[in-house]
Parts: sequence; structure tokens; C-alpha cells
Amino acid sequence: MNKKILGGAIAGGAAAVVIVIALLSIVPQSQPPPTSQIQPIISHNPKLGLVIMPPIQTPTLAEIKSAYQQATSTGIGRSNVYLNWPNIEPQQGQYNWKTSDILMGLNREQNLNVTLYFSVINDRVLGPFPNWMGKPQFDQKLQDKTVQTLDAVISRYYIVDHVIIGGDVDGYFRDHPDDIPNYAKFFDGVYYKLKEKHPDVKFGNWFSLNSILNQYQEDLVAKLNQGDFVAYSYYPIDSTGYEAQSPEEEGKNLQKMIDLAGGKKIALVEVGWSTAKSINGTKDDQVKFMKIVYDFYRKNNSQFEFLTWYRQYDRPVETCYSSLNTSPAGFDNGIVLNNTAALLCNMGLIDVDKNPKPAWDELKNQILFVTH
Repeated sequence: MNKKILGGAIAGGAAAVVIVIALLSIVPQSQPPPTSQIQPIISHNPKLGLVIMPPIQTPTLAEIKSAYQQATSTGIGRSNVYLNWPNIEPQQGQYNWKTSDILMGLNREQNLNVTLYFSVINDRVLGPFPNWMGKPQFDQKLQDKTVQTLDAVISRYYIVDHVIIGGDVDGYFRDHPDDIPNYAKFFDGVYYKLKEKHPDVKFGNWFSLNSILNQYQEDLVAKLNQGDFVAYSYYPIDSTGYEAQSPEEEGKNLQKMIDLAGGKKIALVEVGWSTAKSINGTKDDQVKFMKIVYDFYRKNNSQFEFLTWYRQYDRPVETCYSSLNTSPAGFDNGIVLNNTAALLCNMGLIDVDKNPKPAWDELKNQILFVTH
């Protein structure tokens, strides 16, 4: 029987991917792999990652495995796994591990560390939460439930070493500034309880560098630079979704990640450049931007937890459009919606016909340069 992944949605500015997998059963990974496991020949750098996803909406399991094998041939040692609370815990205390087992299993097979996106905030949206939770607030009840569920996830998957608790939080707090103190208290409560159980796992909030600069929200980072590190995404565009400036000009903003983090280490959890012509993107600029980002990483390596490039493959633009058009975050402007869809679906290093762009070889060169 053909095994499919059902649905790959990009939600809000974070481009968070929710993948539902049917008819799969994988052995839980609560224990490390046996020492007799065949060791990989390729050297993997756990600080360098890639968001791995095939170019089609409903790939087979074989196609997913092939994408992972191709991605790890570059020398990456990390990827992102995006989990959705309603899928993980559809009924209170009853966990559905089908999706996460296959995703974590693929990462484990390729010796990849995992950055887990399990966020109570997704851009401008609080949640999503399972229906049985009603409409939670940042209170003790939500804190306890978040700790319980995240503890279950982290305990099951030893390869998770970084966790995002709040994703693209600048979007939500731009609309709800009065919630900042409540969220800060909520985060601290979740953080300290989970650190007691999982001292080697690091936790943090995720900010959109592009948004906090465009929306003049730099001060928000200092208010919420909690946990072990400050995470950023960076897709350089203007307020209407165009890549209006050169890679060289946009690269100047990278230093602001360190400046705003207040001494905490930083992570680029998603960074990339779109090649969509409709928003002024080009393949040459994608390569230029990659060189600039990796050069900044090499110069500031001690300040980084990790750097993960977004993303492996392009997707047909209509898939991004339909996902964004049904997102709870919503779009008030049709031009911005179209441009955002073009941006996200053309950020791959390989096109939808599986033809590598020049930046694919550049990624391999940059990882090799860092490693050696």
C-alpha cells in the first residue's frame, strides 16, 4: 500500500510545516541507537542545518527518505521538525505519535539533530490548540499542560536538542502588547520545569528579524530573550513582500541579531533568499546571500547555536498560496499574499523539477569550508 504524507502547510511568517502521515508505525526512540549501528561516512556538522521537504504536496515515504538522504549528503547535521499540538494530542493525555515517529525516525536514520518547533504562538495566532483545550490563556493551567506535553515529546525523541516555545512571537505581540508580561511569566514557568527534567535541551523564542526591523519592534527581543538562546528567521523582503534591496545591503542586518540578543547565543532557525522573479528574486542573488550569511556565521561562530537554511526544494506556488490564504493569521492585502506565496515556494535550493540551483552546490561548498 502506498504510504503518503498528507498536507504540508505554511502558516504565517514562520512557514511552519504541519505534515500528517497515515498508516505508518515506527518503533519509539526513547533510547539511543545501539553502538553496533553502521557509522556514516559523511561528516555531519550539528550546528548547520537545512529544512528538508520534497517538491510535491503528497510525497511517498520513499520520496521523503530520498530527500533526507540527498540533504544529508551536503554535510548538514540538523533539521527542523514542526509539530502541531492538535495532531500530537487530539484527546487529552492520548498522544498520536504517527507523524512525529516517522519524521524523527528519518532524522535519526541520517544522524541529524533536531530543532523542534512546538509553539504555543504561531506568528499572529495563539495556538493552534486541540479542541479539548478550549481557548487557553497564558496561565498556570496552560503552563502545566505545555510542560506535560513537551516532556512527553522530548522524552520520546532523544535527538531533539533545541525547542522553540514561541514562534514568530513579534507578530502576536504586535497585536497583543498587553500580553507580553503574562507570556514572559508563562515561558519562565515552562522553561525551568523542563530544564529540571531535560538539562541538555535548550529552549528559546523565535523572532522574525525582517518583521521586527520593518515594524520597529527591536525592543521586543530584550523583553523576551528568555531561555537559552534567541532564535531568528530571516527572509529579506520589504513590507509588501518584494526583495527590494541587494543581498549585500540586507546582509548588514545580520549583526543586529547579536546586538539585540542581550548576550544570549543566537540561532538562525530559518534563513533564505527566494528566486521568484515576480518579487525581484534571482538565482545569482540567492548565491550571494548564502555567501554573506555563511561568512557572518564563520566570523561569529561562537555566538551561534546553529544555522538552518530554508529550504531544500521549491514547491508549486499554488500550494503556498492556498495554505496562506486559509491561515488563521490572515492577509489583508492581495499583493502581499501573492508575494508571500511566491517568496516561500521559491526559496528552495532545488526547483520543482528537481533541477539544482547554483546555491545547492554553494551550500555544499560552504558547509565543507566551515567543517575544514
